[in-house]
Amino acid sequence: MKVIKNYLYNAFYQIFILLVPLVTSPYLARVLGPKGVGINDFTNAVIQFFIIFGSVGVALYGNRQIAYVRNNRAKLTNTFYEIFFMRLITIGVAYIAFFIFLSLVHRFQVYYLAQSFSLLAAAFDISWFFQGVENFSITVLRNLLVKIITLISIFTLVKSYSDLATYILILSLSALIGNLTLFPSLRKYIGLPDWKHFNLFKHFYPTFALFIPEIATQIYLYVNKYMLGIMTNVTQSGYFGQSDKIVKMSLAVVTATGMVMLPHVANAFQKGEYEKVRRYLYTTFEFVTAISIPLMFGIAAVAHTLVPLFFSPKFTPVIPLMMLESVVIVLIAWSNAIGVQYLVPTGQNKAYNYSVIIGAIVNIIANVPLILTIGTVGATLATVLSEVCVTVYQVYSIRNQVSLTDLFTGYFKYFIAGLVMFIIVFVIDIKSQDTWLVLIEEIFIGMVCYAIMLLCLRPRLIKTTLAQVTHKLSQRH
Repeated sequence: MKVIKNYLYNAFYQIFILLVPLVTSPYLARVLGPKGVGINDFTNAVIQFFIIFGSVGVALYGNRQIAYVRNNRAKLTNTFYEIFFMRLITIGVAYIAFFIFLSLVHRFQVYYLAQSFSLLAAAFDISWFFQGVENFSITVLRNLLVKIITLISIFTLVKSYSDLATYILILSLSALIGNLTLFPSLRKYIGLPDWKHFNLFKHFYPTFALFIPEIATQIYLYVNKYMLGIMTNVTQSGYFGQSDKIVKMSLAVVTATGMVMLPHVANAFQKGEYEKVRRYLYTTFEFVTAISIPLMFGIAAVAHTLVPLFFSPKFTPVIPLMMLESVVIVLIAWSNAIGVQYLVPTGQNKAYNYSVIIGAIVNIIANVPLILTIGTVGATLATVLSEVCVTVYQVYSIRNQVSLTDLFTGYFKYFIAGLVMFIIVFVIDIKSQDTWLVLIEEIFIGMVCYAIMLLCLRPRLIKTTLAQVTHKLSQRH
């Protein structure tokens, strides 16, 4: 029950941190236009590189280490402070590198400066600690008020293209303030560090082991926007960014299981409960499959109506991008389940590292010819190819540790259910007018179709759930 509760909290949190840009996207698409949106996506992609290098893999490493020692207050205290101070140092180095970069560029300097507050915010991001102790409610509730103020600020202060820097600054400062609000909750878990046994340098090497895959992962998340901005123009980067925004919003629901299950699996692995670790993987893998397949088909089916309504008709080039990129929802769901929920907590960093490094290399190599020949569609296709490589390698790496038959049980049933839903909704979508009422109807029809198909096909997860519900009902009577 605690896992489900934490999943819901983390899913809400992951959606919530994307909620401000998503809710404001229709407004900003019209106020800032494709160029303004493109400049924001391009400069944000650049600042993310500095955040990646400054964060040195702490998100995954910190979560795991805190999970290992969460039952020992003294070790928990020292572990937190060691990792936190180490990250302050690395972010400081990244800030110096950023200002060197800023002195060398001659355009978008104001926007880069506004984005740099996101780098400062990363130094005070301690959400990994609360994920490690499996308290996800704090990160959600503490940020709620900050995000509401952010929304009000955007609609109040951002009125035209000339307010682009203000918009970027609002987002950056909200991230910083949101992270700072988490610190008062620490005193419930930790005290003052034991300086005699304080050693932050012992964390450098193991974080570096997870830093490499984080670099690779983040590079192929942001390199597309950067390469599009360089090889074409910032407007094309903006088109890709808008498609990416919707897909990442959907992924937040799916990948929320990663940070929830990581400390859970790490704790079970530490106790030597290996069979339980495998059972966790089978269950979460089927769960994310059941959620990601309808999301993939659903986004592709409603793209023709969603894009002009949400972003305005100026963004119609986003439609084919969104339909193609929706494929990565399933691929990332699978690689998240295997990589973050199994390989990382069980200490198999080498396999995890190789998978994301391969993905990054494939993405960068594929980007050049594909962007030059078919532009934004090429960048999207490169993203899909890279995610295919990541997932295939991870499945290959665990082939002797788990039963692949059990892992993929029910996949075709979910796929058939999703495909039927897609055909029905897509036909309605292309024959209907672009109105919000039509979009809502399509989403509702899609959900009903998918649910009916699952009840007919009865995959393992549905059978288990129905059996549990029936058992509870019979006990009441």
